[in-house]
Amino acid sequence: MSITDWPEGERPREKLIQRGAAALSDAELLAIFLRTGVTGKSAVDLARELLTQFGSLTQLFSASEQEFCAMHGMGQAKYVQLQAVLEMARRALQERLQRGDALNSPRAVRDYLQLLLAGRQQEIFMALFLDTQHRVIAAEELFHGTLNQTSVYPREVVKRALTLNAAAVILAHNHPSGVAEPSQSDRLLTDALKQSLGLVDVRVLDHFVVATGQVLSFAEQGLL
Repeated sequence: MSITDWPEGERPREKLIQRGAAALSDAELLAIFLRTGVTGKSAVDLARELLTQFGSLTQLFSASEQEFCAMHGMGQAKYVQLQAVLEMARRALQERLQRGDALNSPRAVRDYLQLLLAGRQQEIFMALFLDTQHRVIAAEELFHGTLNQTSVYPREVVKRALTLNAAAVILAHNHPSGVAEPSQSDRLLTDALKQSLGLVDVRVLDHFVVATGQVLSFAEQGLL
């Protein structure tokens, strides 16, 4: 049965209009993006298949072009459309952070970092550089490492903060392992960065560890 044969209240598009996007399942939201299914499968069926194959929306979003296009019914055009949607979401969240106090928008910070870092196969260290009102001046990926570790040089972070005339920073990195619990090396690095940046009057407001479905805050854990 095609989606057009479903009761109107169960069709993803009509359901979104009537009840809002939050009322839809991951598969229903993805089906709206896909628009059409393939022979023998509705868009919702195809969406469920994609989620089963990749494990989650986050993993699907971080899939390579080759991995995405290997799925039946997918292709380069759909991959490009998905990347465009994700980038628009990132930019919208970054604009929100640039307009207001990042400390008063913890959800926006978490959502932005999830979109940027969750599901990445390489460990990435980044920083949000903030002005005196805690508005984001720049969000930059500073160091890239292997699956297990990355080399972060405090002097380079300090140099970038001074170049941008930042008053504070929010640090973040991902754990490709999928576990957001900070390691001992994460704690030592945070202490080293806090000390180095403090010498030039730049405050470290938080350090987030991002994993699939999880974002851990050093500040909330009392680790700063």
